[in-house]
Amino acid sequence: MIEFLTDPIIVTVLLTIAGVGIVVELFSAKFGVAGFIGVLALLIFFYAHFQAGLAGFGTLALFVAGILLIFLEFFLPGAISGTLGLAALILSLFLAGEDAMQMGVSILIAIFISIVIFFLMIKVFGKKLILFSKMVLTESARKEDGYVSNINRTDLLGKEGIALTTLRPAGTAIIQNERIDVVSEGGYIEQNASIKVIKVEGARIVVREIE
Repeated sequence: MIEFLTDPIIVTVLLTIAGVGIVVELFSAKFGVAGFIGVLALLIFFYAHFQAGLAGFGTLALFVAGILLIFLEFFLPGAISGTLGLAALILSLFLAGEDAMQMGVSILIAIFISIVIFFLMIKVFGKKLILFSKMVLTESARKEDGYVSNINRTDLLGKEGIALTTLRPAGTAIIQNERIDVVSEGGYIEQNASIKVIKVEGARIVVREIE
């Protein structure tokens, strides 16, 4: 059984199953069946190579660290944990292999098939990548939804009102029965003085006293 599981073809199959399982998990919000199957394939791979004397405890420790980092990626923001975990995982595969060249070929085949599955999930099945959506703001603040980047009161231009407080130069005025924060043109304006809006610069409303 150990000889069968360490055969290059079986190794390639196991790594492909693991790669596809990890790719499918990228589209899942939580760790599920695909991830479990992928991890199981890796466990079988390392068990066989450990029993064959090809993988030591250091390699197994690196493998476990990689799995833990990838698992933590589903609960932590950003992609640092997942990237480090994937790097540790690939390095542990090379360390466990008897032939680095053969192991490299198996890994490349597994990566190629995983990439094909990745694009099929997006293009054919229309899946969204959950993992990297944590790093990217996908929602936009649209005016149609009630969001405004800056209140522009151009409707007040030329309107007259009363200074509710003394403007020195900032203060409050009543314009069209609305209490509004305003700024005088530069001078001092007494309370209850008649004012007129002469300029609107975004949320900044400039007024002048009416003589």
